[in-house]
Amino acid sequence: MSVRDDVSTWEPSTVLMAVFIAIVAVASLLITLGAHAWALWRGVDGVSWNPFTLMIEVFQGRLDPTGEVYWWIGGVGGLLLILALTGLVLALPRRSKRSRRGDEAAQWAGRGKDIEPITKRAVAAKAKHLGVEGATGFPVGRTVAGDMPVMSSFEDVCITIAGPRTGKTTSWVVPRIFAAPGAVVATSNKRDIVDKTRTRRARATGEQAWVFDPQGLAGEEQSWWWNPLSYVTDYVQAVALADMFLSAEDVSNKDGNDMWDQWACQLIAPMLLAAARAGKPITVLHTWLADQTNDEPVLLLRKLAGESVKDDVRDDLLKATTSLEGFMGMPPETRGSVYGGAVRIMHFLNNTRLMRWVTPVEGVPEFHPSEFVKTKQTLYCLSQEGRGSATQIVTPLTVAVVEAATAYATSQAGGRLATPMLIELDEAANVCRWNELPSQYSHFGSRGLCVDTVLQSWSQGERVWGDKGMKALWSAANVKVYGGGVSEPDFLRNLSELIGTHWVDSTQISSSSQGRSYSTSKASQQRPIATVSDLQALPQGRAWVFASGAVATLVRLIPFWEQEDYQPGK
Repeated sequence: MSVRDDVSTWEPSTVLMAVFIAIVAVASLLITLGAHAWALWRGVDGVSWNPFTLMIEVFQGRLDPTGEVYWWIGGVGGLLLILALTGLVLALPRRSKRSRRGDEAAQWAGRGKDIEPITKRAVAAKAKHLGVEGATGFPVGRTVAGDMPVMSSFEDVCITIAGPRTGKTTSWVVPRIFAAPGAVVATSNKRDIVDKTRTRRARATGEQAWVFDPQGLAGEEQSWWWNPLSYVTDYVQAVALADMFLSAEDVSNKDGNDMWDQWACQLIAPMLLAAARAGKPITVLHTWLADQTNDEPVLLLRKLAGESVKDDVRDDLLKATTSLEGFMGMPPETRGSVYGGAVRIMHFLNNTRLMRWVTPVEGVPEFHPSEFVKTKQTLYCLSQEGRGSATQIVTPLTVAVVEAATAYATSQAGGRLATPMLIELDEAANVCRWNELPSQYSHFGSRGLCVDTVLQSWSQGERVWGDKGMKALWSAANVKVYGGGVSEPDFLRNLSELIGTHWVDSTQISSSSQGRSYSTSKASQQRPIATVSDLQALPQGRAWVFASGAVATLVRLIPFWEQEDYQPGK
């Protein structure tokens, strides 16, 4: 999309000549109007309308020897000046209370048919086609140019990049949770999401909320627990869970030796399978890893394999047994390194507060992901990086729910959830470091899983998923939102290129030194609609939206308390 602006450039001599002519014209007008006003007041007839004749009569005193006419000319001039200034003020474009620096870029951004896929009408039509009742989609904002509502549909997966204190919680995350028609999973490192949405969600759905808060970020007392080993149904799932523990580990603590990390995961996986099959709590791995000669998990796996009546289950258990025996039979030095890596990955087992949330508690109900996904309940998963972090449990808990929802969707008509489910991964790089997220992202929308990954910067995502993984995640998202607050030139430069350019036409008029001849030249130049500096300085309350099949558009984010259907206290 290209738009042309006209910019005229005049030579200095031409400008001076134009100023002189303007001064003479204004003076002639003032003298003519002032003199005739005086003549009308005094009843003087025969006053000339020729401005040059009139000026001579006024300046030579022939028209009014007393000089009273000068006061009338000045009065008329003052009146015209007041009228001109008033008109100028009224004519100038005034910035509304909601306008921000940089809003002028909206005139060249997408609007109308250019953003058809994310208009309210198109999103509502898609919801109707999908058979979703009582809901349209998720609000994004309103276009700066045209004030059109912009939404993401129940088939869209999103990624949001916005720096700290840009209003993404109040203007993005919370409104999406309010708009969710079905179950919601929301991760965060702060309590504000819980405080702002729990009451309204409960009143809207009539169903309970589950708050996973081992660190006490929301001051939530434990009222339920979840067994991570319930995720382990076979050896493949055991390997997947071990990998999640690894990927959820604080990346700053890693030494970069992938081989040892993988070996450590291969040691952990058979132990997870043994504990799960034997009905033991996950804390038993602390005992097994503390003693490199402890063969209890091997004996359990052999016993379970011997008791199994299904060939595939027995083969699964025997493979795990062989793998574990291989590590236990390594030379002491090598074995010590592998066990050391496993102990590092499973260090969260030492967190007593966290372990209370993942081991049976008498009188406290157990959370079952397979049952949760059939409801309209809400699950809040809270974790904060640093000492005592719950990220290594939040990640598999979130994954367990997502995979349970995917399995449930497969059993339904069309292979998707009848009522879409929202997965709001706020602070994903700190709270839910899921290694396989980029590779699965493109499939979620077709299953009725509306996943949104919220990051503070591009580099934050690269730290978790690497360059290729972050690019895959970005490419797979149907709706991409940039909310400002990022100072990464390469990322912002790519956004600027995606937003596009507009044309500026300039006209230059020059004259000869004698002022007898004139020449005109025209030129066109392409300029970015939003430069890197514009994007870096994007004010709070604004966001650029990039959607599949739509032109990039600048939107005004709407805080949840300004939403049309918001009612305080609900």
